[in-house]
Amino acid sequence: MGLFSTEEDSSKTSQTDSLVGNLMGYLDTRIDLVRLEIQEKTKQAFVGAAHGLTLAFIGLLFFLFLNLFLALLLNDLLDSTYWGFGIVAGFYLILLIVFVMGVDKKAFEGLADKLLSNKIYKSDKRQA
Repeated sequence: MGLFSTEEDSSKTSQTDSLVGNLMGYLDTRIDLVRLEIQEKTKQAFVGAAHGLTLAFIGLLFFLFLNLFLALLLNDLLDSTYWGFGIVAGFYLILLIVFVMGVDKKAFEGLADKLLSNKIYKSDKRQA
């Protein structure tokens, strides 16, 4: 039972090793959890982007064919081969001028604020 006792040092060393081992295990588990969360968020973003692009493409095709139908219908009603397409193109030219001259970006910013407000906090499952 001298000043440099080996019995107490060996028990403290094993406790320290156990504590360090537990801490390293905890850190490894937290890193794995963060990786899984990132993987899940990336998967959700990919699925959302793929879904949105598919819907946009189908919507674009519908819009295109609807405009072709309207132009051909106007051609038939006006007994012409080109006036229907001119009328449809003129409508979109007027719409473009109205948007360029009259619609302020603040209207779209308000819409974006309303749609995207607090999406980060609502999707965070860790908050109680």
